[in-house]
Amino acid sequence: MQRNSYRAFFLLATTCALVAFAANARAQHNYPTQPIRLVVPFAPGGGNDFLARTVGQKLGERLGQQFVIDNRAGAGGNLATELVARATPDGYTLLLGFIGPFAISPHLERISYNPVRDFAGASLLASSYHVLVVHPSLPAHSVKALVALAKARPGQINYASSGSGGNIHLVGELFKSSAGIDLTHIPYKGTGPAAIAILSGEAQLLFSSITAVMPYLSSKRLVSLAVTSPARSPLLPEVPTLVESGLSGVDVGSWYALVAPAATPRDIVMRLHNEAARLPASADYRQQLEKQGFEPLSTSPDQFAPFVQAELDKWGRIIKNADIKRER
Repeated sequence: MQRNSYRAFFLLATTCALVAFAANARAQHNYPTQPIRLVVPFAPGGGNDFLARTVGQKLGERLGQQFVIDNRAGAGGNLATELVARATPDGYTLLLGFIGPFAISPHLERISYNPVRDFAGASLLASSYHVLVVHPSLPAHSVKALVALAKARPGQINYASSGSGGNIHLVGELFKSSAGIDLTHIPYKGTGPAAIAILSGEAQLLFSSITAVMPYLSSKRLVSLAVTSPARSPLLPEVPTLVESGLSGVDVGSWYALVAPAATPRDIVMRLHNEAARLPASADYRQQLEKQGFEPLSTSPDQFAPFVQAELDKWGRIIKNADIKRER
């Protein structure tokens, strides 16, 4: 009788497991069946938030479910990234992945996630680049003139950034290294205060997102010298690239990705990828992003981990060479 009880229990357990497996497989096949949360590592109103809401709206239309934007600012994006790394891997909690938490923070502080192993990247979504701006009073309105001036005044020219250890700071350090010049770094709490510092004369130059300083460029309160993109920006077509200006190795920018927890089923990741990959073909979508300084992108899930590892290696070298440490 005891043997029959074990057999009955085993059959019941097996049946339950098969039913659960079938239900899970059916749920994956029908994905999505409920709203999807897209966690954004920054407060509402910025460029990252704009990108997330634009992507969320377009993907929601294609997938037939609403994307709910969940802004989780804090620790340079690390808090939101940690949250998604530990989320249930069912495709209903996604992250707007960003260069900071994935490629820079791991070299500067202790984090509880692994940027390569803990995530499945459905696709890169976009990239954005920076513009080098100076105050009009600075007697250097070209990269060549700025480099010559900095060499004549080593350590006397200040460059502002949105914070020590951020990607804007690192672009400035890369610029210093590539040009062979000595500039003094002054960190501020955000791009806005850094731009104001240039306007007030506290600092003389800044690498910034194009949209953040466009009003100052239009009003001639700041002068643009070069962009860090490989090709000229549609927003500033008259401004040369750093490469055109005779300085190589600084064609770098920021990148953004649609990311899920690592254990998310492959077919769900592929469903997200397939829909995200179709977005750049939409002229309306491209125009919306390009007006905000973003270049639409699409990559396969298999390309994500090698891409992140390459970014980790690249920014790790920059941080080590500049001896950068996060300010507390």
